[in-house]
Amino acid sequence: MRKPGTDEENVQMSDVICDFCHAEWVEERPMIEGHHGSCLCGSCLTVAYTEVVLNQVDSGLQGYKCTMCLEHRGEPAWQSPLHPEAVICRRCIKLAGGALHKDATFGWRRPVASNSEHDLSQATDDQ
Repeated sequence: MRKPGTDEENVQMSDVICDFCHAEWVEERPMIEGHHGSCLCGSCLTVAYTEVVLNQVDSGLQGYKCTMCLEHRGEPAWQSPLHPEAVICRRCIKLAGGALHKDATFGWRRPVASNSEHDLSQATDDQ
């Protein structure tokens, strides 16, 4: 997603924001891009991965359209509590997690099963 008023002929890094929390893209914040410019930051991915993949929570509304792949999927999803229009399906969560996990630049790692409340508060504090 881009900030309102972005010059499409001269898009800067700071013009790109996470669809799920609206944090700006900065050097130290990992971002994954989906279709048509949708973006997910590493902090939101951590929360989504923990909720959907590890805790098997489904906060996506029935019939949702994934913000990242633009598909109507019938699988569990994570809906942003800050921006309810942003929803990511389990498939995209796993794909994004695999891509960021492999990219040594940021040091992002897939969350592992542990004390979920601690993991979630830590992930949202990073934003």
